[in-house]
Amino acid sequence: MFRWGILSTAKIGRDHVIPQLQDSENGVVTAIASRDHARARAVADRFGVPLAFASYEELLASDQVDGIYIPLPTSQHIEWAIKAAQAGKHVLCEKPISLHAGEIAPLIAARDANNVLVSEAFMVTYHPQWHKVRALIAEGAIGRLRHVQGAFSYYNTDPSNMRNDASLGGGGLPDIGVYPTVTTRFSTGKEPLRVQSTVEMDPDFGTDRYASVKAEFDGFEMSFYCSTQMAARQLMVFHGDEGYIEVTCPFNSGDYGHPTVILDSRGHDQATTFRFGGVRQYRLQAEAFARKANGGSDEVFALEDSVRNQKFIDAVYRAAKHDGWETV
Repeated sequence: MFRWGILSTAKIGRDHVIPQLQDSENGVVTAIASRDHARARAVADRFGVPLAFASYEELLASDQVDGIYIPLPTSQHIEWAIKAAQAGKHVLCEKPISLHAGEIAPLIAARDANNVLVSEAFMVTYHPQWHKVRALIAEGAIGRLRHVQGAFSYYNTDPSNMRNDASLGGGGLPDIGVYPTVTTRFSTGKEPLRVQSTVEMDPDFGTDRYASVKAEFDGFEMSFYCSTQMAARQLMVFHGDEGYIEVTCPFNSGDYGHPTVILDSRGHDQATTFRFGGVRQYRLQAEAFARKANGGSDEVFALEDSVRNQKFIDAVYRAAKHDGWETV
């Protein structure tokens, strides 16, 4: 069994990831660390985890841990991912793994120097709905892809929430803008060439609360918006000359509805719905990661792919500072 250690007691870990790590067929959580030992012990007891550490360093030194899951604030991802790799641990780190593409190079170096697996936790790339979308596009089910449209929004104005704290890496693009970008790249196998964007900053938080983006790929265009202060919505549409694919719950399946992929014909006279009930994408991610870390051949989100996705987001921020196109 692959033995997981959790670096912090963050909400995403408690509510989503730890339960599915515990339920995975090839892994178990053996340790949780927090700078508050009582908090670490409480979360460990909640999930039946034997070890609770009062510091991240103690967990990294433990011989009862094979790999680390990092749900820390974004601003701390690179630092602790490097430390975990240097401790000889495999690393699954929450997205975004960095706030700038250039910061990922030292982590790649640490990964290679210590012969460990390091991956950004884009759980969507393990969900079968996205493998279906990729297959449909590849087999020509919608003909020539012309346009991709995306949306991801929620409403959160809590000043104590890390997503509204610029010093911790908060903001809409780092938190949710990365999903339309990564799923488009995953599904098409293509990279953006240039972008235009509008980014609106919150005057109190100093974080981006709304972004509207247009991107040009080889052969098709993409447009998406994301917001941390709009009614909750998720949608991805891949529109071709022979039909279109609509992903109704593309990112947080369950929270935003039932995940389905709808393939509709050009004349609206035929539609096929693919349903994906009961899928636990965090579990699938954990199982694939553990198999890969143990020498398997699973497709795992690579750091080189993280660099490419972050370059997309970096270009969006640059484009917002002027009219016209920005090269990715």
